[in-house]
Amino acid sequence: MRISVLTASDRCSRGEAEDKSGPLISEILADAETVCYRCVPDDRAAISSALIEMCDGFHSDVVFTTGGTGFAPRDVTPEATRDVIEREVPGIPEAIRAESLKITPKAMLSRAAAGIRGKTLIVNLPGSPKAVRESLAVVLPVLDHALETLSGVTLSCGKE
Repeated sequence: MRISVLTASDRCSRGEAEDKSGPLISEILADAETVCYRCVPDDRAAISSALIEMCDGFHSDVVFTTGGTGFAPRDVTPEATRDVIEREVPGIPEAIRAESLKITPKAMLSRAAAGIRGKTLIVNLPGSPKAVRESLAVVLPVLDHALETLSGVTLSCGKE
């Protein structure tokens, strides 16, 4: 599996804070090949541009974003994601929110999105390391099947 990781953070992109969530995604998915990691400001055009490059240029199987999914005026990662995807995958953020609601009522404030661009799955994750861990625990059990299906190879459909 080829993954890319995109952190959307004004402070991290300016070097004022350390990005802990982006590297954590690569750490949790250590068996995957991280083909691209970027940290960009909370800017819709910058996020969209990086997503396009990760999907079309690096041919990532999945792109995980972290940050920019809340209510702050500069939280625009879901909008930037919707700008570049061809098909939405609403079940992924819905499942993450449902599980996260068992931990904190603040989960209902997530505006995260997920979708498909070409043969790449894009999944928005929250910005905190704790929430990244919790969210990936929801996504990882279905990720192989999602990518297998997206690639056109559906060996395990209907076997469970």
